[in-house]
Amino acid sequence: MRRKVFRDPPTQRNRVWQTDFSEFETTGGGIWRICAVIDYATKYCLAVAVTPTARGADALACLTLAVTEAERVLGLGDLRADRGLTEVIGPAGEVLGMVPAPIAVVSDNGPCFRGEVFKTAFAGPDPLLRHVRTRVRSPQTNGVIERLFGTLKYEHLFRGVITDGDALDMEVHRFRIIYNWIRPHQALGDRTPITAFSATASEEAADAGPCSG
Repeated sequence: MRRKVFRDPPTQRNRVWQTDFSEFETTGGGIWRICAVIDYATKYCLAVAVTPTARGADALACLTLAVTEAERVLGLGDLRADRGLTEVIGPAGEVLGMVPAPIAVVSDNGPCFRGEVFKTAFAGPDPLLRHVRTRVRSPQTNGVIERLFGTLKYEHLFRGVITDGDALDMEVHRFRIIYNWIRPHQALGDRTPITAFSATASEEAADAGPCSG
C-alpha cells in the first residue's frame, strides 16, 4: 500500500494526508515542537499545534483536529462520505470490485508515530484513516509537510522575535490563516489551499484539466 501511495500521487482531497513534527527554539530558550497535518493534493493545512513534547498523544491530538477541520470545511458529519475508492484484487490478480478507501496518513518513522497511542486513530471495523510510514532515511517522501514547515519558518517565524511558547502558538496559527486563505500556491494554479480543498467534484475536474499530473 505504501508503494501505491508514492507511485500514484493523488489529485483529489482527502486521499493522502501528511503529518510530522518540527522543532523551534524561542528567544527565551525554550524548544517547542510544531505538529501539523496537511492534505497532499490541495496543500490545505488541516491542523497545527504547538506542544512541549512530540509524543504519540500530541500527534493523535493534531490528527483529531485535522479530521474535525475537514468535516467542518466540507459540512460533513462524517468524513467517510468524502473518501475515495480502491480496487479489491482477487487471487489471480483480477479486479473483484471497489470498496471505500481510508485516507492514507503519511508520517516518518519517529517513535511517536510507531507507538500504541497513535495506532488508535486507525482502529475499528471501518477505519476512516490508515497509516503509511515512509522508508527509513527517506524524508523526501513526506515533502509536502516539510515544505509547509520551511515556508512557516522562513516566511514568517524567522522574521520576528518569538519569546515563548504562547507567542509561538499565536504566530503559527496566524500563519496557518495566511497559508490557507491568502497565500496563492503555484502548484494549485495560483489558487489558495482553501479554494482547492473546498471545491466541488465538478470544479476539481475542471481545474485538473489535461495537466493534472
